[in-house]
Amino acid sequence: MTRSAGGRPRRGRRVLWRLVRFVLALVLLGAVLLGAGWTLTPSVDDAAHRVAAHLAAHSAPALSGTVPARVAAALIATENSRFYSTPGVDPISVLRLPLGLVSGQDSGGATLEQQLVKNLYEQGSMSLTARAAEVVLALKLDRTWTKQEILRMYLDDGYYGHGFYGLIEAAHGYFGARPADLTWAQASVLAGLFQAPSAYDPVVHPAAARARQAHVLDRLVAVGTLTRAQADAVGRESWQLRPSG
Repeated sequence: MTRSAGGRPRRGRRVLWRLVRFVLALVLLGAVLLGAGWTLTPSVDDAAHRVAAHLAAHSAPALSGTVPARVAAALIATENSRFYSTPGVDPISVLRLPLGLVSGQDSGGATLEQQLVKNLYEQGSMSLTARAAEVVLALKLDRTWTKQEILRMYLDDGYYGHGFYGLIEAAHGYFGARPADLTWAQASVLAGLFQAPSAYDPVVHPAAARARQAHVLDRLVAVGTLTRAQADAVGRESWQLRPSG
């Protein structure tokens, strides 16, 4: 019995040490991959130019000045609630990247930066190489541009359904309003469109858009931007869609 009791702690220590070595190996592998990726991936200094070219291709205007607070809050709460506290990627996702490359599985946890670089530099590719490059480019994007600039590019680069490209065109097309004048009801509808803009088009699919808006409002409550009572009141408000929207 004594030998058995003494053996269990030793076995436990061996298992713990193996786990520590495994984690350290993953971190080292991740650092090597990120270092190599930093050299092999392009600069992101031209990100704003790429967004501008996308808008120009659709004859859509670009945002200027301060990013509209309500739209920004709704977007961040829904798509990337830790946007301001992460360096462009979720640290846990970075640690999972080597496993994803080996297993071929998506590491998940895409940030706003990762979603933006996927559209600007990877054209939506889901290959293993593109996924690895996406992480490195997201880190570069966060280092090169301010959070406000990244938000502006993300909102400008977005397709909002119904043929509307960029936030200015979407706000005017759906509601006849400037982005800065959008109500919480309108801002939460637009923020919900990024996941599936055509499926949640409030003109064509109002019921689906209403359900998606409810999710956005739930997220605004979860992060503390709105109280439950405020969110419920917003959910009952009219969207004031333009008849021609």
